[in-house]
Amino acid sequence: MTTFSIIFPLLFLVSLGFLATRFGAFNKIQIGGISKFIFNLCIPVFLFLNMYKAPLETSLNTDALFVFYIPVLAIFAFGFILNKLTTHNNNLTTSAIYALGCSYSNTILVGLPIIISAIGVHVMGSVFFIITFHSALLFSLTFLLSQINNQANNFNWIGFFKNVLLNPVVSSITLGLIFNALRIEIPIQLNNALELLAKPALTGALFVLGANLSFYQISKNWHMSALASALKLFLLPTLVYGLGKYIVVLNEELLAVTVLLSASPLGVNAYLIAMQLKEYQATLASTVVLSTILSVISFSFWLSILI
Repeated sequence: MTTFSIIFPLLFLVSLGFLATRFGAFNKIQIGGISKFIFNLCIPVFLFLNMYKAPLETSLNTDALFVFYIPVLAIFAFGFILNKLTTHNNNLTTSAIYALGCSYSNTILVGLPIIISAIGVHVMGSVFFIITFHSALLFSLTFLLSQINNQANNFNWIGFFKNVLLNPVVSSITLGLIFNALRIEIPIQLNNALELLAKPALTGALFVLGANLSFYQISKNWHMSALASALKLFLLPTLVYGLGKYIVVLNEELLAVTVLLSASPLGVNAYLIAMQLKEYQATLASTVVLSTILSVISFSFWLSILI
């Protein structure tokens, strides 16, 4: 399968969502309703079913976790230091938000469809083990640095950890893992209903991604967004590839999984964190847009090497 054959259907769905919203077929409120259906129902059920059916004996690989997360943390630290040096700003919250923008991947909306198209559904168990800790780790780091900065003294830590634990992605993967490990049988009728609910998950996610891009604009501070996009799309997957290819030495499929996840554009949730902490909102919104557009180049490059 060629790189174009893998990317085109995904790019088509994103473009369709963008154009449909841009030309008024859907407004922001309607897209919000579709988003809730996709992200609160379809995607959690999709993740649950795939983890429930995943071969656990071959899915959990600590080497893959190491290969993915060591570069992610390194880029987070590099982005944090880079922002302090380039802006001469001692505000830890600002640098933490920028670091998040350099390292947080859109694993569900973009990475997952790319991996399914390029490799196949049989690697989903490995994918889910990797992404389970993704948001919890990077969001916790961002909020901890913000707390140290004494600008988040009123932050609701109980609510934060509750949201992390009850996050639809984390909770659905965890529940699927429990059902799988305990070999709990799901009645065939319920299983068929859940599979029906899971079918629009990836299609809807890509459509909503494109629709949401139409609501964001490239900010005046575009050079910081461009720098974050370069770190996210090119330096991060290069580090993952080098670590997984020459040092830890993953098999070809796991190497492809970790690299493609890391080569995904910035996830929109990072922008929501910036909104919550009231720092770098425009910059992260721009990075979401710019990195998503540039990810076509990034994915084309890595797919040509990996597949």
